[in-house]
Amino acid sequence: MVKNSLTVKNKTGLHARPASQLAQLAQKFESTVRITDGTTEIDSKSVISIMSGGFKQGTAIELIVEGSDEEQAAAQLSEFINALTE
Repeated sequence: MVKNSLTVKNKTGLHARPASQLAQLAQKFESTVRITDGTTEIDSKSVISIMSGGFKQGTAIELIVEGSDEEQAAAQLSEFINALTE
């Protein structure tokens, strides 16, 4: 299991477009991918789940990845979240 602590930097948070892109990226991996802010935990392979998490700019989140390709998945997904700027 890999856990990465991140902060949502994107001005609009994880809204529709980034949620869709994040879900598409997460679906490329066999590992389970979850995001939590300490109160809400969501499945990162579901756009609806990501959007329902309501993760806004400045929200501290933890990316939790578990499975056969967890290292690669955690690295790519963390990079994606950190690079969001729209």
